Amino acid sequence: MAALSSHRILICVGTSGVAAGAEKVAAAFQSELERRGLLEKFDIVRTGDRGLFRDVLVDVITPELGRVVYEFIQPEHVAEIVEEHLVHGRPVEKRRAGQDYEAFFKNQTRIVLANCGEIDPEHIEDYRRVGGYQALRKAMDMTPQAVIEEVHKAGLRGRGGAGFSTGQKWRFCREAKGDLKYVICNADEGDPGAFMDRSLLEGDPHAVIEGMIIAGYAIGAREGVIYCRAEYPLAVRRLTLAIEQARREGCLGSNILGCGFDFDVSIMQGAGAFVCGEETALIASIEGRRGTPRVKPPFPAHQGLWGQPTLINNVETFGNIPPILRRGWEWFAAIGTERSRGTKVFALAGQVRNAGLVEVPMGMTLRELIFGAGGGMSKRRIGLKGVQLGGPSGGCVPESLLDTPIDYESITGTGAIMGSGGLIIMDERTCMVDVARYFLSFTVAESCGQCTPCRVGLKRMHEALEEITAGHGTPEHIAFLQEMGETIKSTALCGLGQTAANPVLTTLRYFRHEYDAHVHDKECPAHACKALRHFEVIESACTKCGRCFKACPANAIEWKKGQAARIDLERCTRCQTCYGACDFMAIR
Repeated sequence: MAALSSHRILICVGTSGVAAGAEKVAAAFQSELERRGLLEKFDIVRTGDRGLFRDVLVDVITPELGRVVYEFIQPEHVAEIVEEHLVHGRPVEKRRAGQDYEAFFKNQTRIVLANCGEIDPEHIEDYRRVGGYQALRKAMDMTPQAVIEEVHKAGLRGRGGAGFSTGQKWRFCREAKGDLKYVICNADEGDPGAFMDRSLLEGDPHAVIEGMIIAGYAIGAREGVIYCRAEYPLAVRRLTLAIEQARREGCLGSNILGCGFDFDVSIMQGAGAFVCGEETALIASIEGRRGTPRVKPPFPAHQGLWGQPTLINNVETFGNIPPILRRGWEWFAAIGTERSRGTKVFALAGQVRNAGLVEVPMGMTLRELIFGAGGGMSKRRIGLKGVQLGGPSGGCVPESLLDTPIDYESITGTGAIMGSGGLIIMDERTCMVDVARYFLSFTVAESCGQCTPCRVGLKRMHEALEEITAGHGTPEHIAFLQEMGETIKSTALCGLGQTAANPVLTTLRYFRHEYDAHVHDKECPAHACKALRHFEVIESACTKCGRCFKACPANAIEWKKGQAARIDLERCTRCQTCYGACDFMAIR
């Protein structure tokens, strides 16, 4: 194995980076280094995304200056970086990543994401350099029962949402009777705003594969399936390449590492149905049937794929396995809390300064996460109203509960769920009734329609929310939402249906005053519902800057320099552009 070069250029080439032009930036570095005769001195490493969306991110690593990170790099910036930094040893300060970059990574504990943005995911040699497949070798020297015990003592809980003990699930599957056993990696990441699995599969695919092989050895399986949605073409391509490389290196296939253990992995591409994230629906899809859930028990650990015992964990769960085996259960168990150990990856989105992927220790509070790695609100003068946790099946947590620790029990106690890790930050301009309507529109569209509570109940709830946000709401609508939401929660067939009403129930619990304002006062406190908007300028708050005047697409704002703006209500289309343009809350 070749030694790691001391002169490297790391370029983040995941989906986010590619969208921002990372391939062109890499080509520009290749061309410029070749032109200057420096190509043999510097290794250009195409990594996965690192998590912070300041693409294209480029790291230049030299013995003299160490690591220098550049952000928002485009091909036209490359010649300057090569000239100043690589030739003359002077970093280009105006292109360097700033305080937001440092704050983003400062309070993270990166276990699962440790290699993302650091290694080339398309070369197994890079993965081996950072300890790749050492955990597999260690597992092969242990009994399957000892491997399961190591995972169980580490306290790892499933990161797909339910938080069930991973070691316990492995033990159930190991003890289940069956001629064949299977391992499935659930990579069907369907939550709006979630991209944790995609980034890990693109940035460190071998870690997930190694975790699956170890799981297969522990439960006695010979075959694994990665169920990945087809909307992730880069992840699928890199997984395919990683599987081929692992087979070639003897880490996958027959007689793995010469230890007499056989295990292979294939990829199944899903068509994008949200319900196929539910384990029994996922199994049905793999078998070629319509992806609909079934009643449990029997659980997949006893009767899963093709009727055989099947272990299903998600991408992040499998990504935790190699470091646990490599460094020992005591190391992992020392991170987090007593009942929720280790770290959790979150996808920060919405009105937050540093959007992206973060990995933090369990037990950190929501406030510490948002105002630490997240950098706080995107607009400093506008306060935080709430946080949507757990995707469309999650719940909305108000600002007053931001000191809630990030652990399974504490989050569940708020009425939300940990979910797979989606976290959307909402400011004071967000209408919580409209948020509930939006998420319910998603679950209505994605319902498999198999059970009446989900198929009919969610549709009726969505209709009630449409009436309320359109200005036609009545007190009976609110009472209906509460009753129907609780009914669906207790009667729906699968876990997705049982949690689908959570956005409504939590907004009713914490933001009831907004529902009352919509119904009784025919007002939207956040001014987000178009049918209920009535705009005016608050003269005492107006800074006379003219931003609203310049932003208005209907020329409905009158303004002169040094004077407060005024809205012509007859010409106003209630589009909310002026409200969004004003950072001083001078428009209501």
